Amino acid sequence: MLLRVDADSARPLYDQVAASIRADILAGALAPGDRLPPARDVAGALEINQHTVLHAYQRLRDEGLIDLRRGRGAVIAASAAPLAELAHDIDVLVRKAAALGVSAETLAGIVHSHRGDRTDHRTPEENQEVSP
Repeated sequence: MLLRVDADSARPLYDQVAASIRADILAGALAPGDRLPPARDVAGALEINQHTVLHAYQRLRDEGLIDLRRGRGAVIAASAAPLAELAHDIDVLVRKAAALGVSAETLAGIVHSHRGDRTDHRTPEENQEVSP
C-alpha cells in the first residue's frame, strides 16, 4: 500500500488519505482482513498529523470499509469485498458510455438520478397525494 498526499491541494489531507485507501480497496490491492498500518506510522511516513490519519480511518469506518478495534488496529472490513466487483462494473459502464458518446457529466447525472429513485422507499400509493 502506497499512500500519497499533496500538501498543496485544496482537498483536505484526511480526504486524500481516505481516497488513497479506498482506491486500493477498489483495485483489489487491499482485501478483507488486511491490516492497515498504525495511524502513527502513516503520519510519520507522510509527515502529517496522526489525528489527520485517524480522521481518514474514521471516515472509512463510517463508510463500512474498515473496522477499528482497540489493540487490533484498522482492518479492511468484510463489507468491502464487493467493491472490487463494483469497480469492475463501473469500469464497464464508463467504457460503454464513452463508446456511445455519452459524456462523463451526463453519465454522472444518470447515475445520480437513478440513485435518487432508489432512495425513496415509499410505495406508489404513499407517493400519491392524498386529498382531504
